Amino acid sequence: MNWDRIEGNWKQMRGKAREKWGKLTDDDLDQAAGRRDQLAGRIQERYGVAKDEAERQLDEWQRDADRH
Repeated sequence: MNWDRIEGNWKQMRGKAREKWGKLTDDDLDQAAGRRDQLAGRIQERYGVAKDEAERQLDEWQRDADRH
């Protein structure tokens, strides 16, 4: 699934994001609104990881979305 589809289906995808990153709040997910860069920033803040690690996690999550 390309990121445009994730962003377009954000209401459905946010639940899957919440499953993967349980520390993200509803406010975090609302503010990200499906924007990859915003979501990466929130993951960095909540989990204390570097930008490249947040991007790696997002890539993995995106691949998993493709499989389901």
